[in-house]
Amino acid sequence: MFLTIGELSAQSGVRIETIRYYENIKLLPKPDRTSGKQRRYSDNDVKRLSFVRHARELGFEIDQIREILSVSGDHKASCQTVDTIARNHLAAVEERLASLKILRAELMRMLEHGGSGRIADCRVIEVLYDHGKCHAHRRDRSEKKLKKKVA
Repeated sequence: MFLTIGELSAQSGVRIETIRYYENIKLLPKPDRTSGKQRRYSDNDVKRLSFVRHARELGFEIDQIREILSVSGDHKASCQTVDTIARNHLAAVEERLASLKILRAELMRMLEHGGSGRIADCRVIEVLYDHGKCHAHRRDRSEKKLKKKVA
């Protein structure tokens, strides 16, 4: 059974423009074409594209997905490469979560120390104009200085 690009899009949940992009960057193989040059896809293409979509939803980068796909065809191969990619991705996610917690705390601090309702006394504007008043900025600079001393 062969699918058109529209049917592939509907079954995989990936937009047609994105499918073409993935073909151009060789994340998806170029499809067979009819004599009229219409693309034809298989069930394997649906599976691969669904895999890519899910990996992207989980935040994996294109190069990471490409590497995972390259080893996934050998069912007897070690899973170590994939585990390493996933562990590195998890570490990056945890780092982003820590940054987001700091950002959340800073936004809450800015709002808690708000002004009296006048722009002249608005803490949000004050901190945005003067990055030195941002607690997250000061903490980040202190951590960088500490890392330089340790190194």
